[in-house]
Amino acid sequence: MKQLALGFFSFLLLFSCKNEKAESPANFNKLAEKYVKLGLVIGQYDADFVDAYYGPDSLKPKTIVVNHFPKDSLLNLVNELQKEDSTFFDSKDSITLVRAKWMQSQLTAFARRIKIASGEYADFDLESKELFGAEAPHYQKSHFDELKQELDSLLPGKGNLTDKVVAFSKSFIIPKEKLDTVFKASIAEARKRTLPHIHMPAGESFTLEFVTDKPWGGYNWYKGNYNSLIQINTDLPMYAERAIDLACHEGYPGHHVFNFLLEKNLYRDKGWVEISLYPLFSPQSFIAEGSANYGIEMAFPGEEKVKFAKEILFPLAGFDTSKAEAYFKVLELKGKLNYARNEAARGFINGTMLQEEALGWLMDYSLMSKDAANKSLSFIKKYRSYVINYNYGQDLVKEYIEKNGGATADNPAKRWQLFEWLLSNVVKPDELKGK
Repeated sequence: MKQLALGFFSFLLLFSCKNEKAESPANFNKLAEKYVKLGLVIGQYDADFVDAYYGPDSLKPKTIVVNHFPKDSLLNLVNELQKEDSTFFDSKDSITLVRAKWMQSQLTAFARRIKIASGEYADFDLESKELFGAEAPHYQKSHFDELKQELDSLLPGKGNLTDKVVAFSKSFIIPKEKLDTVFKASIAEARKRTLPHIHMPAGESFTLEFVTDKPWGGYNWYKGNYNSLIQINTDLPMYAERAIDLACHEGYPGHHVFNFLLEKNLYRDKGWVEISLYPLFSPQSFIAEGSANYGIEMAFPGEEKVKFAKEILFPLAGFDTSKAEAYFKVLELKGKLNYARNEAARGFINGTMLQEEALGWLMDYSLMSKDAANKSLSFIKKYRSYVINYNYGQDLVKEYIEKNGGATADNPAKRWQLFEWLLSNVVKPDELKGK
């Protein structure tokens, strides 16, 4: 244990040296290396902390194994880096200032995640603000009741609305033997629709895998060098629209594109070493998840999603194509209820909802089957306030794109230009509202 303790002590010494006065981008690059090193060390204690790393091996720490989580030491290191980073706020170099402001918000997230990993919790809204730079809006039960009434009037039959939605959707479950074909067709179409608008670097590729026993529906594991591993969880029945949604969200123009644009444009072309580390619990994920969800609308605007489903996807899956319009209309109305999941997470994390109450809320207001509600709650238990990144993140990305001239009907080219810019730069959530 002495050698292990000595290794961690040596790491601490990297941060104990006197900081130079912030005057140049070169000095900021030294700070960026410390940021990456610290993030990778945290990742040795918190297995979910590092989502991706494609930087130099020289920044990776030696294996440190200790029998306790060094909360106070790590928080002190975050505090030191934040102080050093703040010295760049007066930089005359505008690019360095952008990097410094972005890193400050990332480090705030480091601190909150360290506290969570050590069992120190805050309420849902404070946690989401510190981790993801945003607080999602609150909705009362009456808001969702009104939306449910609208959806209930659309579906035939009597009885519980959740039961009606689940029964209606059963006709659109992709047979397991056709999953690979349907998903590959969806990803190919999403890529084809993205390619005219976003340049793909040479060697860009992905691997598709089907997995089980995960709390999420899909995941993009970015490997660097413009390559991703996309995993699709088959624990629950896979519905038709999920093939399109996950193809866009995890692939094109979602996470895969987001990651390779950052790697190419900032890390490789500009040498921003901080970009080589993607901390999952950070404002970076607010942009990543929000843009990935909005990416579905980017690739399939207007009625294009229904058209593709009816002409290509439904025949591949063996579905009745005459029901495509009705199915996607139900999904559109159901999508208006997506903030209900936030309220379940907020209540569960704040302790105002017991587990059974949260499950009931997910079934009643997110219109989930019991199995789907249990899976959703397992996600909330593991990822906590992360849920806001999907809906609120998407809404702010949409707001940013459309208010800057990227509304679909007005100027599709401008829309893609804005979207690519968003995926190619460091952007804080509050800047989506400010521009």
